[in-house]
Amino acid sequence: MTQERVAYVNGKIVPESQATVSISDRGFLLGDAVFDTTRTFGHQIFKLQEHLERLYDSLKWMRIDPQMTLDEMSDLTMDVLERNLPTVDVDDDIWVTQRVTRGLRLAGADIQGAADRPTVIIECFPIPFQERAHYYRDGMPIVTPSVRRTPPEAMSPRAKTHNYINLIQADMEARAQNPHAYALLLDMNGNLCEGNGSNIFLVKDGRIRTPRSQYVLGGISRETTIELAHELDIEISEDDIDVFDAYTADEIFVTSTSLCICPVSTFNGAQVGDGSTGPVTDRLQKAYSGLVSIDIIGQYTRWLE
Repeated sequence: MTQERVAYVNGKIVPESQATVSISDRGFLLGDAVFDTTRTFGHQIFKLQEHLERLYDSLKWMRIDPQMTLDEMSDLTMDVLERNLPTVDVDDDIWVTQRVTRGLRLAGADIQGAADRPTVIIECFPIPFQERAHYYRDGMPIVTPSVRRTPPEAMSPRAKTHNYINLIQADMEARAQNPHAYALLLDMNGNLCEGNGSNIFLVKDGRIRTPRSQYVLGGISRETTIELAHELDIEISEDDIDVFDAYTADEIFVTSTSLCICPVSTFNGAQVGDGSTGPVTDRLQKAYSGLVSIDIIGQYTRWLE
């Protein structure tokens, strides 16, 4: 596809190449911004309402007024999405992201000074199915880096802000050990926490455990997986989970907006189970596929053929 994507920026829908942000924008200068991202399945957007509700909760926590209602943001999102769908093939899907910064720094102002008008952006990006396809063949290697997740006493993980340096540092350390690894950060107490845009689940004796929501961003895919586990009568709980639990787990999988449910093959180099997708993970993947009417695994593995 050669058609250029478009983006919404402060009241205008423009070609992506013309979608710019000022060097005085506080989102650029200070990371003073929030965002949220959902995706399409078969070109149909998934749980937009839930994602926007989380976005507006993040905005409220950051005390940023987007100067538009949630319904207005939803309508604009759908407009941008429809304009961008022709840029991807029928078998591909895209991320859809809303970003809101506090706006421009005022001339001569201190760090608190900002203009009254926020910067609002809505943009789309194709999901990199080919790049990530090998995770569904080989499983995902997980590494716990020395970098610990920022504790909620310092900054709440429940708000989805532009401040990702903590997670980026962790990813760089993990990928220095294995270029395909995903970082899974521990919290300050040494318990499993979360990764960059991903949540972790452990399976032991048919029972699923996942870190407590106080310490992680409650991903929509995480919530969807919990709902599916209940529907399948699989026992699931939120707990403090340490590294010992991960080394002795029968199965481990991660959830994220794009990956949905992805099996983990190794944890710090140690094989998880027999190294293949476990039966509980498989049941949940099939249930997720049924929910979204897309073979979530096949959408990736078709690139391996």
